Amino acid sequence: MNIAQFPKMIISSHEGWDQLEKTHPSAEKLFFSLVVPLSLLPPIMLYHAGPHFGDAFFPGLGGKPWNMIAVMFFLAEMVTYAGMGWLIKTIADTYKVEITLHDAYTLSALSPIPLWLSSLSLLAPSLAFNAGAALLALGISCAIIYHGVYAFCHMHEETVAASFTYTVAGAGLVAWAFLMLLVILPI
Repeated sequence: MNIAQFPKMIISSHEGWDQLEKTHPSAEKLFFSLVVPLSLLPPIMLYHAGPHFGDAFFPGLGGKPWNMIAVMFFLAEMVTYAGMGWLIKTIADTYKVEITLHDAYTLSALSPIPLWLSSLSLLAPSLAFNAGAALLALGISCAIIYHGVYAFCHMHEETVAASFTYTVAGAGLVAWAFLMLLVILPI
């Protein structure tokens, strides 16, 4: 996968997607070269920002056991990645559109990239800035899901692709909310 193509994949169902479908990187390669390194970013940022800026976000947040939270967050991300790949395939079957399990997991690997990168906003101790970065990342993730579904399923119906995207994004929001609960709830 050519990383320079990624920004185009946010706004197009062909740019980058066609090349990705041709190169067909293995699931192991995507997992170890993309999913694991990028999914380490949020736990690392939580581990750094939690003790330093936690109280700036919510009183009492700075004193939480951030090492344990970071590990739990990472493990939850791995479970979410696995679950989302399966869910994308299941939703495709429900909508009676074709997507391979490999492509479902490829989409599951690509769609959270903006969310993983948005964790860099934790370098700034501003709740408004971090919330804005997270919402922007969420919107971009939805665009990736839409264009990925459209590309991998070779769709011609925008309405079906949009409905599919809403279903996947809704499940992703539930998973994301669970991850946020790991951070906010007392341990």
